[in-house]
Amino acid sequence: MTPTAKAHWQIHLCVALWGFTAILGKLISLPALPLVWWRMALVVAALLLVPRVWRGLRAMPPRLLAAYAGIGVVVALHWLTFYGAIKLANASVAATCMAFATVFTALVEPRLARRPFSRRELALGVLVLPGAAMVVGGVSTDMHAGIAVGAVSALLVAVFGSLNKRLVDRADPLTVTAIELGAGTLALAALAPLMPLLFPAFAGPLLVAPAPADAAWLLLLAGACTLFPFALSLVALRHMSAFSAQMALNLEPVYAIVLAAVLLSEQRELTPMFYAGVAILLAVVFAHPLLHRQRRIDHPEVLGTSEAKGIAE
Repeated sequence: MTPTAKAHWQIHLCVALWGFTAILGKLISLPALPLVWWRMALVVAALLLVPRVWRGLRAMPPRLLAAYAGIGVVVALHWLTFYGAIKLANASVAATCMAFATVFTALVEPRLARRPFSRRELALGVLVLPGAAMVVGGVSTDMHAGIAVGAVSALLVAVFGSLNKRLVDRADPLTVTAIELGAGTLALAALAPLMPLLFPAFAGPLLVAPAPADAAWLLLLAGACTLFPFALSLVALRHMSAFSAQMALNLEPVYAIVLAAVLLSEQRELTPMFYAGVAILLAVVFAHPLLHRQRRIDHPEVLGTSEAKGIAE
């Protein structure tokens, strides 16, 4: 097998594992806040065992460290709303909402990343609207709150992905990831006392040990669905183009929806109109990289999406 062919298998394995994050979010009985807090804390604990991370921290200017920490707060809010959408609706709906990130990125990235505005990308955003309407119309009304929260999560992806792109080349990627997730962990801890008043559906105690089943799922989420695919993607992206990587990453909602149907039988909760809307959204998402085939990968090591949205941005 050639290195390129092997890289394609590796990146698809990464995307499939990222697709499992929505499934695990449904299986874990914890509310969204403690779920995200434990996931981030476990990943940060693992990264702090890497000497390279400590060397990067010592060498980083305070102002840059503060900037990455601020981005980390946005990352934490993204994951909080992503898993909140899963709890309020289901894994398929939450994964589908991530397709909105392409639209939001077209709107916010020119300002945040300081690049020219693209009318072509705005046109893609307009094309998403019929699909979004069909997705909303294809689920029961009690899931509409989950769609709204999922859309906010997609907006947060666009914000922190654009900010990361602006600062990504100024520090070691593993160090940046540790700072961002560490800051996110602290931000969620500070937010925890206010959560019962602001968003009671997301609230839950942080320092109470999860039940054995939840603990096992959390370890799987942090290890097999975050750190392992993160490391494997570094290897794969050395032997494939940005376009190929982006096309693979666009399959994450597809994997999540298929896995949700197989493992959680969520297809019983959704109508054909929902899947027609998903098809429109994915068509737009796949069209996006076709218009940007010449864009290169800049430090793909930095975590970027619901799981790794920014890897091939």
